[in-house]
Amino acid sequence: MKITIFGAGAIGGYLAAKLAIAGRTGLSIVARGAHLDAIKANGLRLIEDGQEISVPVKAAAKADELGAQDYVVLALKAHSLTPALDQIAPLLGDHTSVVTMQNGVPWWYFHGVGGPLEGTRLNAVDPGGAIWQRIGPQRVIGSVVYPAVEVDAPGLIRHVEGKRFSLGEPSGERSARVTLLAEEMVKAGLQVPVRDDIRSEIWVKLWGNLSFNPISALTGSTLAAIVADDGTRTLARTMMLEAQAIGESLGVRFPIAVDRRIKGAGDVGEHKTSMLQDLERGRPMEIDALVSAVQELGRLVDRPTPTIDAVLALVRRLAVERGCYG
Repeated sequence: MKITIFGAGAIGGYLAAKLAIAGRTGLSIVARGAHLDAIKANGLRLIEDGQEISVPVKAAAKADELGAQDYVVLALKAHSLTPALDQIAPLLGDHTSVVTMQNGVPWWYFHGVGGPLEGTRLNAVDPGGAIWQRIGPQRVIGSVVYPAVEVDAPGLIRHVEGKRFSLGEPSGERSARVTLLAEEMVKAGLQVPVRDDIRSEIWVKLWGNLSFNPISALTGSTLAAIVADDGTRTLARTMMLEAQAIGESLGVRFPIAVDRRIKGAGDVGEHKTSMLQDLERGRPMEIDALVSAVQELGRLVDRPTPTIDAVLALVRRLAVERGCYG
């Protein structure tokens, strides 16, 4: 089994380290810059449960050094995917499966759903349908990523908490390819449930990201602070209810109540969301995959999104002014 992790940052680096420690000899990663140099010089280093381990990993700056793979794990952020298509192409053979580990609404969302929206391309996450055409939705295995992981230094990954990576075919079938990959990841010490409805799980995570991420970026507040404040908690809840109406129109099942989901976010504590961290560091923000795409879905199913629209306008404007969007 040949597996390449494309985008070996925090999540990709953690997954690569776990697979390498478990002895996955067909593993490789595509990385760049100081991160790549450090991995080549000292191996990929992982701090987990208070212990640091270094493991050698085949690392390349260009995918054409690696050739076609059985599995390609895309662990870069959603807005980085279109610019990387030329780099990804050499990894794709006739039977390559592609695991998408991006947050937010995936570009392949309407592949295999049936009905009038079958095959719909989402401009917010796949402008012009370039990803759909170049990668192909038939390759996709969906994923929802839960571990909290950070890059402490080039080549050094620190695991904070969580080991679950949910996987699922867009069709809902328990295919041989998703089963084999899940088994491989479980051997590496990860929790890897295979879901028959990966879209509903995507929505449960998206539910919080859609609301708490932009609110945190606009206010500079942590999750605990947003939930503790009546005004921002109500704002998040209203956005989530708008999103729930959209999801349910698309056949999504929400297994928990909105207030329980909000409480869960608050229980995380004084944590800065990824969008706030990106803003503070001057990096591109995941606005389109987390917020714009939900607005677009609302238009498709004729569900109003006035609160989402207002928050989106504000956070997009902020990101433009700070050079973190576009």
